[in-house]
Amino acid sequence: MTDTPGWASPGSSEPPRDGARPPADAPAAVPGQSAPPHHAPPAWGTAPGAPQPPYGQQPPPYGRQPPYGPPGGQYGWGAPPSPKPGVIPLRPLGLSEILDGAVSTVRKHWRVALGLSFGVAVVQQGVALGAQLAIQGDTGELTPVLTSLVSLPLGWLLGVIASALLTMVVSRAILGQSVTLKEAWRDARPRLFQLVGLTLLNGLIVGGIILLGFAPLIGYALAGDADPGTAFLLFLVGFLVALAALWIGVQLSLAAPALMLEKQGVIAALSRSRRLVSRSWWRIFGITLLSMAIAWIVSSVIATPFTVAGMVLGWGDLTSQLDAGDAASMPPALLVTVAIGGILSSTITLPFTATIGVLLYVDQRIRREALDIELARAAGLAEHGGTGWGGPSGPAPAGH
Repeated sequence: MTDTPGWASPGSSEPPRDGARPPADAPAAVPGQSAPPHHAPPAWGTAPGAPQPPYGQQPPPYGRQPPYGPPGGQYGWGAPPSPKPGVIPLRPLGLSEILDGAVSTVRKHWRVALGLSFGVAVVQQGVALGAQLAIQGDTGELTPVLTSLVSLPLGWLLGVIASALLTMVVSRAILGQSVTLKEAWRDARPRLFQLVGLTLLNGLIVGGIILLGFAPLIGYALAGDADPGTAFLLFLVGFLVALAALWIGVQLSLAAPALMLEKQGVIAALSRSRRLVSRSWWRIFGITLLSMAIAWIVSSVIATPFTVAGMVLGWGDLTSQLDAGDAASMPPALLVTVAIGGILSSTITLPFTATIGVLLYVDQRIRREALDIELARAAGLAEHGGTGWGGPSGPAPAGH
């Protein structure tokens, strides 16, 4: 999929412009439609003595103009519907279409999407559970920290690999093509090393800015005898710097799809993301935040019953440990049930959030660079001049 011409970055080094597409309130244009020829009949309502249109094309009564667009809509007028070879229509997307596209991708390619996320979740939760059972609170208050040091790096690496493979799945799903896990791995493997470096660099940029903003407050607090007023001012400085880091993080949020689908380098992908997000920051931030909120709610709904069941099963051990002053460890029954809930919730939410990011990237390219035309061609849709995109191209039916 990575060699499909539709995913290639524009040849010009100039940043993409919104003017590449008509405004949202402009009449719908049709891919492949060209300007009317100079010998076209005169428009409706011409002066007396001018050539009259043929019978059947007389102007409507009271001088009303017919709706703009080629035949195909209601009463034979209006633009034809946008082509939809896969999970999204090939045009600028609304919020509901992005969310529906993410759900449709997971539903239509559930074997690959859910199987991949399930495998990643099993390894993540299994490593964390094994570390917690092995330590069993022997390290006291450092138990959560040590458990995180063991499980988080591996979980992060597996998450990056899963996102890369899911990007390939979404790129095929947009064109209505099926994909297997082997095919997704084959397409994503050449870019995995660069994606790991890009994710690390992105995290270092955002995290480093946040740490730099709160460094004065941390140093002031460690010095002792902190004045509340001064501490509040330093906290305000750190908070403002954190907002700047958030702004930069959203600017760079489309770098991973650009790297995977356009074969960009790390620095070029970061620059590409910044140009695509330009003048659309609030929209991308809002959709990303909403998708994270939806994923958190779904995750909580799935995981809460398992947490409650674990507390019921391990209530005796939990109360005895609390009475003995051992608050660092949890009963094994609670750890196991929480891990099962985490596996199920991650299996559902991981492909959803990963798909949202890819669809935002595709939507921005459609809005800025008319990528929908290239995707329609890549999907094999036949282009009919003046009447929009038809069905899949192929030989004409017999008798025509």
